[in-house]
This record gives sequence, structure tokens and C-alpha cells, in this order.
Amino acid sequence: MVDKVIELEAKKVVAIKNVTANEEFFNGHFPEYPVMPGVLIVEALAQTSGIAMMQAEGNEGKIGLFAGIDGCRFKRQVIPGDQLRLEAEILRLRGSIAKAHVRATVDGELVCEADIMFALTDVVK
Repeated sequence: MVDKVIELEAKKVVAIKNVTANEEFFNGHFPEYPVMPGVLIVEALAQTSGIAMMQAEGNEGKIGLFAGIDGCRFKRQVIPGDQLRLEAEILRLRGSIAKAHVRATVDGELVCEADIMFALTDVVK
């Protein structure tokens, strides 16, 4: 869901998702009124958070499993042609638990904001 990372710092990542009219999810959401599903906005923010978490020392080879979300609010619809700016800042990273504050905006206007929690685990093959 992330097209490009445009900023990468120790605890903060900013990424872009270009929302195009040919996205598969628009076929059913909604055929006459295409709106990006909120859960996919949250997924894009979670993926952005994952990029930020993997920057931390000792997290190489780990993945973040979605563990919870607090205070999630949607303020604006996302439609074809919008460019989502995805921001994730790691608030806490202790042991196997991480928490990030995330925001999605379009043209500076808030789309979604939340705190997302992750459980970090080693990749098992």
C-alpha cells in the first residue's frame, strides 16, 4: 500500500500512496461512488509504521504483528486521484512491543489519525 518513502529518520517515516482510479477495491467500494475503504488507509499507515520499526537497532529480521489500535478517527474521504501522505512516528519500542502515532493527510487535510500497537516477532521459516 506504500508507493514511496520520502522521509526516513530514526523514529519517523513519511511515505506516499497514490490512489488511482484503477485500484481493485474501487470495483466494490462503491461502484457508483469510489471511496478508499478506511481499513486500507489503516493498513497503509500500519505498513508505514512497520518501516519505522524496522529502522531500530536489533529489529533486523523481525516483523510487526498488528496488536491493536486506539483513537482511530476518519475525517475525510479518499477518492481516486488523491495522494495520501502517510506519517508514522514511533512513540514506544520496548522489547517486543511497539506503539506508533500515525496520520494520513491529503493536500494537508487530515484524513485519519490513530495510535497503533504491534507485537514484534522473529520471522519463523
